[in-house]
Amino acid sequence: MFTTLTRIALFVLPLITVVIAQPSFPGEPDQAPIGGLGLLAAAGGALAIKKLLDKHKK
Repeated sequence: MFTTLTRIALFVLPLITVVIAQPSFPGEPDQAPIGGLGLLAAAGGALAIKKLLDKHKK
């Protein structure tokens, strides 16, 4: 029984140090602002409306 406990202890102790040595989770990344996205969406919407109106005129 003593040899079994010794084997378990010798096997588990190195594993504990490996688990404890792991780095922590990384934080959230910095968010970059997306400039001009609103203008691009407005231009796309205006183009879609223009094409829709041109299609109805024909």
